[in-house]
Amino acid sequence: MAAHPVDEKLPALKMATTGLQHVAAMYAGVVAPPLIVGAAIGLTGTELTFLTGACLFTAGLATFLQTLGIWKIGARLPFVNGVTFAGVAPMTAIVASTDDKSDALPIIFGAVIVAGLLGFLAAPFFSKAIRFFPPVVTGTVITLIGVSLLPVAFGWAQGPKPTADDYGSTTNLTLAALTLVVVLLLRRFTRGFVKQIAVLLGLIAGTLIAIPFGVTDFSPVGDADIVGFPTPFHFGAPQFQLAAILSLCVVMVVSMTESTADMLALGEIVDRPADEKTIAAGLRADTLGSALSPLFNGFMCSAFAQNIGLVAMTRIRSRFVVATGGAFLVLMGLCPVAASLIAVVPRPVLGGAGVVLFGSVAASGIQTLVRAGLDRDNNVLIVAVSLAVGIIPITEPEFYHAFPETAKIVLDSGISTGCVMAVLLNLVFNHIGKGREAHDVTHPMEAGEEIAAVH
Repeated sequence: MAAHPVDEKLPALKMATTGLQHVAAMYAGVVAPPLIVGAAIGLTGTELTFLTGACLFTAGLATFLQTLGIWKIGARLPFVNGVTFAGVAPMTAIVASTDDKSDALPIIFGAVIVAGLLGFLAAPFFSKAIRFFPPVVTGTVITLIGVSLLPVAFGWAQGPKPTADDYGSTTNLTLAALTLVVVLLLRRFTRGFVKQIAVLLGLIAGTLIAIPFGVTDFSPVGDADIVGFPTPFHFGAPQFQLAAILSLCVVMVVSMTESTADMLALGEIVDRPADEKTIAAGLRADTLGSALSPLFNGFMCSAFAQNIGLVAMTRIRSRFVVATGGAFLVLMGLCPVAASLIAVVPRPVLGGAGVVLFGSVAASGIQTLVRAGLDRDNNVLIVAVSLAVGIIPITEPEFYHAFPETAKIVLDSGISTGCVMAVLLNLVFNHIGKGREAHDVTHPMEAGEEIAAVH
């Protein structure tokens, strides 16, 4: 009996190139949190490079846990793990409230360890929420994941720094557009292996095109060390403060909610639906990876939704491909000069490729919604309201500005708020009470039979 595509082992060259695509898709998301937090603390350039390398290293270890798995740990799906951006705001808040900035990272690491261990214990109970995720909910959440990621691609397309003079310049947008065109042409006019690595080839082509424009910066390669290792507790032994622990426990709940949604989305895409057992194992990998990450000076780990788009687009479903990507991440953590090669890719080039990747996630969500029974008006209302609530943080980032910072950790995540709203509305409309059946409810944009008769 042939192995499921998820468990298929591909030829070495194909594994390496497609694994590298996954690294390219997630690299900016992994390095952004340590750069932001490190800058808030005031780390030197050398310390900042060390912290970034540590986060790449721990992302690789967490990806191993998730894809290869041990015991009841790991979803064993092509699932990439890395530093969650949800923790950036509370971590910078911890930095701001710490008088001696040298204590900031140990306090953050202590809080991440506790939150990770508590999340690990809660994983089997959290996974029971699977029954609250029918297709109408999962389709809505998958669509929201894609829609929420698209602004990231649009930001990349404009340039690396919003404060820079060339941010949003014609040059940057042209480079993003050319990269997008290259990827689309490769997907349209090539076949087989070349078609499957279209994103990687697009990134290479975009980087080469950017050279004459002076956008490609090769200095990271010259400045990077050949060998480096994230020495355990390099920034000091972890410290445990209640306020920091509570704030990152909230982040852990948000992270587990998003990971659950991501696993459901990925299960649909690879034709191996994520059941309660799979989600529990995946959450254990997330939380254990987070708990171990501070040992090597890394932050809280979570699923990377952008890589789901890559799986959806290439249709390469092997978890061993993603594990190969995890090996590249570990290598980058141990060899800073290797990490610098990915850093050479200009941000606008990443943005052009990101449009395809993240749009593919949204398209997968729409495909799931088509199978969810949108001819039933209850489901139309669930999707309509949940999408609207989930899009609020995207279209109006300051919408919840009057709420406490702790609440904003959840509210500012469109994926989390949309997911919660979809689950609640599904319970109200499709499970609680008997009321009228869904097929008796008129379409929200059409007149009912009784109204039509009156008219």
